Amino acid sequence: MKLSILQMNIQFGNFEANLDTMERLLAEAMQQRPDAVLLPELWDVGFYPRPIARYADPDGTLVRKILSGLAAKYQINIIGGSIANRIGQHVFNTSYVFDRSGHLTSTYHKTHLFTPHGEKKDFTAGDTVMTYTIDGIKCATLLCYDIRFPELVRRLALENISVLFLPAAWPIERLMHWQTLTRARAIENQIFVAAANGSGTFEETFQLAGNSCIIDPWGELLARAGEEETILHANLKTAIRSQIRESMDIFADRRPELY
Repeated sequence: MKLSILQMNIQFGNFEANLDTMERLLAEAMQQRPDAVLLPELWDVGFYPRPIARYADPDGTLVRKILSGLAAKYQINIIGGSIANRIGQHVFNTSYVFDRSGHLTSTYHKTHLFTPHGEKKDFTAGDTVMTYTIDGIKCATLLCYDIRFPELVRRLALENISVLFLPAAWPIERLMHWQTLTRARAIENQIFVAAANGSGTFEETFQLAGNSCIIDPWGELLARAGEEETILHANLKTAIRSQIRESMDIFADRRPELY
């Protein structure tokens, strides 16, 4: 799977500017002819203006139409980062995935809301985790804070995913955590981790760390960004997972009766 990550410079509360940036970077990424493109968390409005319900897309209708159209136009799989999605009286942090025909193949609502930022007061948590396939490769999406819960990633690994996509809005002051957690989840679960962060500063105090990355199941960095807006490219050779399992099959050696 040839993957591109769009590390966008996100404008706080400015959907039109962010849409222009996303479409510009996507057009540029297509010069490398990737199979899939990954966007960051809350690329639509940033993390996050309040009251978030005022900025949220009702039922994700507008963004779903845009991303579906772009997937069909470029004949590419799009893992659509996440958006603020208003459903009735609730706002969810929602990730959509579209296949090469523009069909919606996965919807995931962030399940672990970031209490220190007050996310539980503004968003409703999802209660479902799912897998999907991209060109025959089994994948899953989690969002930002979800990566701190290893049992969630292990559950997906036990369902035999090959790639975990992780859109995020991760701050610069916890960059070391970002680098450690993404690599640890890849190594301990023998999966690829593709993590898309944004760049930019919100309200003069919240600076995104950038440093989007693509990590293989051995923990090797296939690509890593700096702090500025950029596009990452890497080829995820998923067959390597079988070779790793043959040399070190941690799943065969598990003892779940102890834990």
